[in-house]
Amino acid sequence: MSTEKTLHARSQSKCELCAATESLGVYEVPPNSNANADECVLICEICREQIENPEKVDLHHWRCLGDSMWSPLPAVQVMAWRMLTRLSTEGWSQDLLDMLYLDEELLAWAQATGEGQSDEDVVKHVDSNGAVLEAGDTVTLIKDLNVKGANFTAKRGTAVRGISLVADNSEQIEGRVNGQQIVILTKFVKKATK
Repeated sequence: MSTEKTLHARSQSKCELCAATESLGVYEVPPNSNANADECVLICEICREQIENPEKVDLHHWRCLGDSMWSPLPAVQVMAWRMLTRLSTEGWSQDLLDMLYLDEELLAWAQATGEGQSDEDVVKHVDSNGAVLEAGDTVTLIKDLNVKGANFTAKRGTAVRGISLVADNSEQIEGRVNGQQIVILTKFVKKATK
């Protein structure tokens, strides 16, 4: 059965956030992208537009979260948390957010997009030229680097594909060089252009 059919069966063909029955579609809850039903929600076009365009949010539309936040489905709980967090300056939204409990794993998923963090709270990784680095990017070394403990030198010009970001340190990334997973300082790399 396709993901969309599974979601229609699971939700009884209703938006899993606001219960609308028209213009429904699959929404993959970021940053997960396996498109399996557990990582997706069935939502209406109104919810989708407001999720993807925060400047178009209609506060009254989201009062529906008072019901949907109690869903037993993790993806629905994550989306409810994100929207309530986005609207947390409203008293009713903050009250609902205070009642919503997510275990550590779900909370990590909910926070993975940076929702609810102010700009100064978000750890940004930038390369030697000031370009913002993201997980999965390809970078090029701009200097020969002696790799401690591995007894080799990572040569200047080496491409490091599919980097991962060190969550609590904006000056470090991880990547594979010569088959070894190493930590690299961001000041020694430049982001590859696509």
